[in-house]
Amino acid sequence: SQEKAEVQDTIRPVKVVEIGQAQNSRELAYSGSVRARTEMNLGFRISGKVTQRLVDIGQHVTTGDVLARIDSTDYELSVKSAKASLDAAERQVETVDLTRKRAEQLYAKNFTSKSQLEQATLSYNQAVASRDAARSTLSQAQNQVVYTDLKASENGIVTAVSADVGQVVGAGTPVMTVAVDGDKEVLIAVPEMDIAAFKPGKDVTASFWSDDALKLSGKVREVAGSADQQSRTFAVRVSLPNDHRVLLGMTATIEADVNNDNSYVSIPLTALAEKDGKQMVWTVDRDTAMVHGRDIKVADFTGDGVHVTEGLDSGDLVVAAGTQFMS
Repeated sequence: SQEKAEVQDTIRPVKVVEIGQAQNSRELAYSGSVRARTEMNLGFRISGKVTQRLVDIGQHVTTGDVLARIDSTDYELSVKSAKASLDAAERQVETVDLTRKRAEQLYAKNFTSKSQLEQATLSYNQAVASRDAARSTLSQAQNQVVYTDLKASENGIVTAVSADVGQVVGAGTPVMTVAVDGDKEVLIAVPEMDIAAFKPGKDVTASFWSDDALKLSGKVREVAGSADQQSRTFAVRVSLPNDHRVLLGMTATIEADVNNDNSYVSIPLTALAEKDGKQMVWTVDRDTAMVHGRDIKVADFTGDGVHVTEGLDSGDLVVAAGTQFMS
């Protein structure tokens, strides 16, 4: 049934909106944190007890800076032991060398057999091999003393400390995390219904909670090949241009436009009504000032209204407030 918007006993004014041009794209927005493109987990190459930690979280480090140390006592003792072994091996070489030369002289004068000369030569070669092995052992022991210092391999900012003074750490155990200077990116989590819209190379816009005026153009760099087991979302990394105002850990919102298969028009949430279990709106006939109910198909709800894909056209007048008085 249809009825005039103005009822005889009570005049009930209603607010109307005119439907604008249909849109065929929608905007997606996801928040994430700014992080370095490369983060390095640094650990000692040998095991031991941490004796010094020389940097704190947030500190900037440069290549070669010592970040932490472990107890070097045992490794220095190993160097002394290896040096003594090398000295002994060199003395052994000198001794068997004299024996070999003496055997060569006696063999030349036919005073000894060839087998005795061969035995002396073999002993000399074995002593030389033992000396070379002792040299390698010494070099290895000296390297391990150097490894008691954990050094920064790149310029960056310390973002995490995983071990402190007094703790015994194994070889390779992460002790610190350094965010390498250079490119920054935003890591966002995108649900599977929207992941098709995020392809590597797609242009997006990044805005920042800390600075409303700061907006940067970014590019999708990497999309995870599988969803996270718990959240069922895909990790998407967005590259940002270099800007001194962007700091690690800032919260950023990534906005992307997505083309829809169906075009849609927007109406206020207050315009949406329901009749017989179906979603509908009230439209106004411009000539007769009469209202008519019209079934619609809703695509989705947004922060500022409702997206409608079927039932409304550009130029239609829709009752935006006062729908409770319609029948």
